Amino acid sequence: QVQLVESGGGLVQPGGSLRLSCAASGSILSIYVMAWYRQVPGKQRELVANIIGGDNRNYADSVKGRFTISRDNAKNTVYLQMNSLKPEDTAVYYCNADLKTTSLRRMLSWGQGTQVTVSS
Repeated sequence: QVQLVESGGGLVQPGGSLRLSCAASGSILSIYVMAWYRQVPGKQRELVANIIGGDNRNYADSVKGRFTISRDNAKNTVYLQMNSLKPEDTAVYYCNADLKTTSLRRMLSWGQGTQVTVSS
């Protein structure tokens, strides 16, 4: 069993900052990619940022220069620092991990989501 638990969402004013965290736990042998996605009602879930290994980071164009993804491999935790937030960043943010379990099963695991609302 693998579990991803997100935290850090909430309500923030435009221009403000939030930091999301996602901790993976369970029968994990190794994690290849950790990522953040977001989804608004009526739209497809979109990739916000991912981190491959420890250093290879990729960002959606809409968040480049404002969001930073980082990872603590020792804690199996990924973070998303979100600065200069805009109302259009409002969404449910989901954590995702591409991993291998101790039974050598390769799988994608998702968190339950955390709401981020940017509004004055």
